[in-house]
Amino acid sequence: MPFTPVIPAGSGKPLAPYSPGAVADGVLYVSGTLPLDAQNHVVHVGDAGAQTRHVLETIKGVVEAAGGTMADVVMNHIFLTDWAHYAPLNAVYAEYFPGDKPARYCIQCGLVKPDALVEIASVAHIAT
Repeated sequence: MPFTPVIPAGSGKPLAPYSPGAVADGVLYVSGTLPLDAQNHVVHVGDAGAQTRHVLETIKGVVEAAGGTMADVVMNHIFLTDWAHYAPLNAVYAEYFPGDKPARYCIQCGLVKPDALVEIASVAHIAT
């Protein structure tokens, strides 16, 4: 099935060969998103809440570039480096999903950038 890459204006160069998002048949798949600036440096080192906000703002940019809103997000895949970051993540996460909550899972694991505390990948259904 063909797909359309989604690359928001001002996006930094990906760390590997991937697009920030891809739309196929009205479904947007947002790549795993780390708290990185345009030069791929980790931002808000040591602050899981601020990193979560940065990640969700980046995801929001991909969703909006595809023509959707955060209300279109139906699934989030969340990766944390430590369960101690779970409460700060949830506090910020709730701000971005105030109504019906998307499905999600959360696992503890290592991330590709050692100073990154959180990574989130999303799936959204974009009305066409």
